[in-house]
Amino acid sequence: MLCRPDVVASYPITPQTEVVEQLSKFHADGVLDAEMVEVEAKTRPMNIVAAASVAGGRAFTATSSWGLVYMYDAVIQAAGFRAPVVMANVNRETPGILAVSSGQQDMISTRDAGWIQIIVENQPGILDAIIMAFRLAEDSDIQLP
Repeated sequence: MLCRPDVVASYPITPQTEVVEQLSKFHADGVLDAEMVEVEAKTRPMNIVAAASVAGGRAFTATSSWGLVYMYDAVIQAAGFRAPVVMANVNRETPGILAVSSGQQDMISTRDAGWIQIIVENQPGILDAIIMAFRLAEDSDIQLP
């Protein structure tokens, strides 16, 4: 919310659901002035925010686990576009689709996809990292999501 995105694309997937629920609440309360796009599949949020970003908007999405795996092609495409997208990935292991356990395997699977990855340890770190991620992504000398 503090970064004032123009477009937020969301698909709820545990454990990141609370992130998009809070952003939706901020939007409903009139605190966040952004286009909120609720998609119908895990693959869509990255396509939407990459397109919004290339069109000049400040774009944000969040995902985790299989959501990140399913959007892998769009993640690589966003990097190829040099689109300054920011995505929060709430790490969750991918091996067991019914398991909700912490781990970084989902993020590690996209390690070489052309994105800057910032790993945090706590909630204040998340806030700082999101703000820093927008500054990095929008820096014309860096040009990476």
